[in-house]
Amino acid sequence: MSGKLENKVAVITGGNSGIGLATAKLFAEQGAKVVITGRRPDVVNRAAAAIGHGAIGIPGDVAKLTDLEKLYGTVHEKFGKIDILIANAAAYAVAPLASFTEEMFDQLSNINFKGTFFTVQKALPYLRDGASVVLTSSVVAEKGVPNHSIYSATKAAVRSLARSLSAELLDRKIRVNVLTPGPVDTPVFESIANTPEGVEAVKAAMSQFAPVKRIASAEELAEATLFLASDASAFMVGSELLIDGGIRSL
Repeated sequence: MSGKLENKVAVITGGNSGIGLATAKLFAEQGAKVVITGRRPDVVNRAAAAIGHGAIGIPGDVAKLTDLEKLYGTVHEKFGKIDILIANAAAYAVAPLASFTEEMFDQLSNINFKGTFFTVQKALPYLRDGASVVLTSSVVAEKGVPNHSIYSATKAAVRSLARSLSAELLDRKIRVNVLTPGPVDTPVFESIANTPEGVEAVKAAMSQFAPVKRIASAEELAEATLFLASDASAFMVGSELLIDGGIRSL
């Protein structure tokens, strides 16, 4: 029985962990030829092996245009045109306004905003007409959350890009949509807590933001990404799929 993405070529940035890795595994199970990228070669290689189904990992930094060009050139040589592009790579850093550093600002804007934009731009010669592009935003893009000012702003920029890029790519029938998660159980929590107990405390605190009183699994977000990537969402263009446990609605 064929999968929903049988023989589709799918490129997933930040596909070595969290939502990206869960998505890569699901896409591969659904018949896609999966390529992931991430900044750490050892992590990328381990993730590709874990995905299986012939998935390959190509180390690279989405904030470096030469890395993106190398990525797409390699994908084209191995698989030809790209049917699905998931611009998922992101950085996360939080701090009060008064203590937010220029280094933190540059890291978030370079990866989350610049990286997302050029992930799509550099893919244009390699994307098949009618391709599906999915950008990963965040529920905080439309909420005022203390200590999240720059992260939220970059994710709001990502939401805006989906509209503008879709409008530009209509003649090629390439649709750009946004996945907007609430808090998700991923390794990102380890970047803001130093101990396993601290990680669990952060997760517990995050779960209180959602009316459903829990955080999502990466696999739940992968299922939503599959919908956006597949023909099931063919009438969605420049749109947003909100998977946030009710944070923005209730």
